[in-house]
Amino acid sequence: MDTSIQPSAEKLTISKWVHAAITEISCQERGTMLAPSSTLMPEQGRQTTGATGSLQNLKRFNSQDFKNLRALCLSQGMLFEDDTFPAHISSIGPNLLPEDELRRVQWKRPTELQRNPHLIMDGVSRFDIMQGEIGDCWMLAALGSLTLRKQFLENVLPKDQGFQDNYAGIFHFRFWQYGDWVDVVIDDRLPIINGRYLFVHPRTSNEFWPSLLEKAYAKLRGSYQNLNGGYLSDALVDFTGGIQAQFSLKDPPPDLEEILKAADKSRCLMGCSTPGQAKRNIELRNGIVQGHAYTITGAVKIRYKNGWKHIIRIWNPWGHGEWKGPWSDESPQWDYVEPKYREALLRDKDDGEFWMSCEHFQEQFSWLYICNNTPTFLDFGDQHCTTWSLERHINLWSPDPATRRNYYSSGAVSTNPQYFFKVPDYDPKTYNVVISLMQKHAEHMQDAKNLKIGFFITMENSKVLKQVFSPIRDVTNYFILSPGTYAVYPATTENQEFEFLLRIFIKNQDYKENSNSLTSPVLPMDVPTQNQDSSYKALFLRYAKQGSAVDASQLQQLLNEVILQDEMTSLGGKFSFDSCRGILALMDLNSNGRLTLQEFGSLWRSLAKYMDIFRKEDRNHSGFLDAAELKGAIQTAGLATNDQLLRLLVLRYGDAAGRIGFSDFVCCMLRLETMTYAFQNLAEGGSQMSMTAMEWLTLVMYT
Repeated sequence: MDTSIQPSAEKLTISKWVHAAITEISCQERGTMLAPSSTLMPEQGRQTTGATGSLQNLKRFNSQDFKNLRALCLSQGMLFEDDTFPAHISSIGPNLLPEDELRRVQWKRPTELQRNPHLIMDGVSRFDIMQGEIGDCWMLAALGSLTLRKQFLENVLPKDQGFQDNYAGIFHFRFWQYGDWVDVVIDDRLPIINGRYLFVHPRTSNEFWPSLLEKAYAKLRGSYQNLNGGYLSDALVDFTGGIQAQFSLKDPPPDLEEILKAADKSRCLMGCSTPGQAKRNIELRNGIVQGHAYTITGAVKIRYKNGWKHIIRIWNPWGHGEWKGPWSDESPQWDYVEPKYREALLRDKDDGEFWMSCEHFQEQFSWLYICNNTPTFLDFGDQHCTTWSLERHINLWSPDPATRRNYYSSGAVSTNPQYFFKVPDYDPKTYNVVISLMQKHAEHMQDAKNLKIGFFITMENSKVLKQVFSPIRDVTNYFILSPGTYAVYPATTENQEFEFLLRIFIKNQDYKENSNSLTSPVLPMDVPTQNQDSSYKALFLRYAKQGSAVDASQLQQLLNEVILQDEMTSLGGKFSFDSCRGILALMDLNSNGRLTLQEFGSLWRSLAKYMDIFRKEDRNHSGFLDAAELKGAIQTAGLATNDQLLRLLVLRYGDAAGRIGFSDFVCCMLRLETMTYAFQNLAEGGSQMSMTAMEWLTLVMYT
């Protein structure tokens, strides 16, 4: 017989109910944070996850296996020396420095330079980077943007290495090359001259991830000399495997502002460059450097005087040197901004980062670069949930010596390789096709020269749509095409042979129209929650096992990759596996250990609401809530609390300082809200209820 809880002694008020449910059932055990998966976003490479060249089965650059080489060095008690990229002038390049300086270069390991070296200290940040003596600002600007997008960063910078455990003088980094992810192994000997770093150096003296990553990229490109000048767009693609677009700020597209908004909303990587071709960068009186690449780190619309102002935050890879005009660190414009926003946005340090207005941005910079794993920066003006499907072709284009045709003229279309694609019925008012043609360089790209490449597009019974040809590695353009079947023809200059990768992205209105669609959905940052339901279906299908449900592991991957996308929400740490099991149990109406699409939809709406509340209550933009802010958040959510319950919530979900990060806040609010509503349902509108012990245990032990 069930042991009933006696009404006189065991009646539960809503306060006691929530108190017991919150304190007894653990949503996230402290100290059980799991290491995140290294595969964080859909790849633009192979469709089969186990194929060589995928993140799960990397290609080995120069056939070097990191784990085997490290194990060999550890077993023999030796430090790794890389004979494929030796500590020699050949790795620097013959023309980068004067001959007398090259002779004075010494190669030293971090353990010789610092007593206690680390690969990473206190996380990875753009402020860790300070450019050295070569002109690789294009690569470092892309790297600065990469540090802001953790879903891409952890693909490039593996965590299975360091200077403490299993140190053997060997490190590895991953880059996307021509459709494949490649693992590049290096030793940790760095070039030093007269006691200073020759190339990139860290702001913190004993943190070495920037220097080692730069060395791995130099090895991939053939030498440090090959980093001396390049295209920011190339580095963005190499770090992500994504699709890039370049926009001239001197002749911008009419919808540039909409493109920027869509790029910022979907968490794209962004950079920009200034005009100038001088061999040495010249810093103007206004602080802007000519012929230089920068990272775009933020864009906001703030209230200014009696109106609104769009301002852009930009970072200089030098680690110093900032804009001195309006909206710079000490400009009077900030006096007209509300103190709480000024405090949150303004960082008055000589760290190379600054704000400027959109008007001055367009005046001072010449090019804007945007990159993401799909062309989400073109997803503006759509009223429906959209996805992008990808068609990929790798081929070798060989000229016909007999014809000696001019292969970048429309008359030679019939002799070129052709690839067909179909544009579905779709609103032709928005961009719906993006085509990228990439030429493959030699394996080490030493002194590689770009051919002049491009492509033509034709439609049945229509004239050729000619694409502009350019001597760059990756020619990309975007189109508004009517429904129908098209052919694309890659081409190059006369009698030139090249291997190419052709990628065709096609926008689809309904996810179900194409089961191979790739999406990059993120939780909108400043959009009312009622407008957020359209993207969760595509997101669910992307992560669900066989398209029917998500388990705790898939939910953990989803939350960490999609929800924790900006610096504020990620400061409090990732969602652990245990916390995701707790979240799943709270939303699992069927009690089967998985979330259906309907259950996930409820969770998605709750997450959107909690993110809005968290941002509203985090008044100092610290990325954490204190007890007073948590109380305000609970009240904003329409829930009740008292001082005793609030104290217990802070103890249960807060850190040692009593602060609650976003992931813990989600666990706290989901449990508080679920338990409150459960009590109200069971109490049938009253303030007390009674239940059997088994009913109580069934309710609280799973949920």
